[in-house]
Amino acid sequence: TSPCVVQILGLVASSTTRKLSSVVDGILAQIFASESIMIYCPYCDAENIEGADLCSGCSQSLRELHLSPPSSEVEKSLLIDRMKALQPKAPIVVPNTMTVSEVLNFLVEKGIGCVFVADGADIVGVFTERDAFMRLDLDSGDYREKPISEFMTAEPKSLTDEAKVAFAVQMMDQGGYRHILVLDKSGQPSGVTSVRDILRYLSERVASA
Repeated sequence: TSPCVVQILGLVASSTTRKLSSVVDGILAQIFASESIMIYCPYCDAENIEGADLCSGCSQSLRELHLSPPSSEVEKSLLIDRMKALQPKAPIVVPNTMTVSEVLNFLVEKGIGCVFVADGADIVGVFTERDAFMRLDLDSGDYREKPISEFMTAEPKSLTDEAKVAFAVQMMDQGGYRHILVLDKSGQPSGVTSVRDILRYLSERVASA
């Protein structure tokens, strides 16, 4: 794998991040304002007092959530639509023993932005185009035959397919995540949502508002 491949992946990651930020900055400023005394659960729509750790309606964690009432149709969609509305693609999983060179070639050949890394049946990490740009030494070829597990991001973030889209947007915005694993009711991986999916979703909602 040449350094050029890594540079191309990095440029794609940077460009997509800038596009997403320009679209959602105004929306996030309204949706996640902390002045509201009530927040809406992204799982069951129940109202909860700001600062509550668990939803009073369904007992899901609210520790990372600070949602204020929607002030536009786009914001309303974010609070109503579930992760399924993003049409998550099937996650691509590779073994943790796969080499960096093999993974980079795989990303380019398949035209995808990330792979999830598995240790046996368990997903233990994610490796993205951004990881390729930020974590690999372009001046050295030493990384090429090393296992991808040495460069992946461990413990990738996930949401259930019944979570609200707003929760995914907030998670990406606050944590700087580019990909979120989507789990089915049994807790098994069923899809992956990316910043590109969020951008497409927001563009469609803004156009129809």
